[in-house]
This record gives sequence, structure tokens and C-alpha cells, in this order.
Amino acid sequence: MPESQTYRPELLSRRGEWNAWLFALSATVGLFMIRAWAIVPSWVWFFVGFLYFSALSISFGNWMDRQTRLMVFADGVAYENGLRRVRLRWEQIQQVRLLSARWGKTVQVLGDTAHFSFNTLGEVKFRGQVRGRTGFVHGQAILEHIIRSAGLLAVTQNESCTIYSRELS
Repeated sequence: MPESQTYRPELLSRRGEWNAWLFALSATVGLFMIRAWAIVPSWVWFFVGFLYFSALSISFGNWMDRQTRLMVFADGVAYENGLRRVRLRWEQIQQVRLLSARWGKTVQVLGDTAHFSFNTLGEVKFRGQVRGRTGFVHGQAILEHIIRSAGLLAVTQNESCTIYSRELS
């Protein structure tokens, strides 16, 4: 692995985001059509609000994915996702946790004063076909580089989590 490298995650299709906004707008049109000749129950207003909240959440998640960068340097690692910036030198990293996730694995990097997490490559499958990929393509190599460069030797493992740390547990 090169001493200075920038990685970006795979991005899912934005089709789900567009569908969520389409449902929210369609429900709004339906709401105002019903309102023209009947009293609209309060649960309908709540449902339409929930659709807008869902669409906004999906858009926010997609925006964060598009801002995410993981940078590996000779002296450490940095992570940015649009909301937070974390830079850890190798000696500041105290622990790395590897957790099973629905798609790929989640890697949590814990330092003295900061932390971040990222996902290794995962494939979204539907009816046996790959519909999308998510996470970092080189996630496994990044994980191994972080563990090696930070000098994390001790391993604790159970059914849901593998922990690499500086101290024996």
C-alpha cells in the first residue's frame, strides 16, 4: 500500500432517494385532493410528514457518502465525511474493532481523543443478483495496513466482534 493514498467508498444508486421524494410529493398531492372534499385525519398528516422525513434522511445519507474520504499517510490516517474530520497518528490509535455488518464488515478505529468507522466492501443482493456495492473497495487492505502500522498485536475475538489493541485483555 502506498504511503499516501486517498480512498472513497462505493456509492449506491440514487434511485431510492428519488423514489422517496416521489412518494412524499405524491402523498402531498393526494393529501390536498382529499382535503378539498373531506376532513383529513391527523394520522394522514403524520404519514406525509414521515415520508418527507424519510426522503430527507436518505438524501442526507447520500450526501455524507459523497463527502466521505479515508486518507492513509506515512504517519497516520484521516477520515472526513462532511460533518466530521478525524486525524490520528499511528501511535494514537489504541484499538480497532471489526464487526459483522449486513453488507461487508464495519471497522471502528478508536484513538486517544477521537474515533471513526468505515465499512469494507459489501454487495447488495436481491434475488441472487448484485444490485449495488457499498463500503470501501480496498477496505480489507486498509484495515490490515492500519493494524500493522499502529502496532496492534493483541486480538480478542468473540462471535460478533474482533478487537485489535495494544494491550492484552
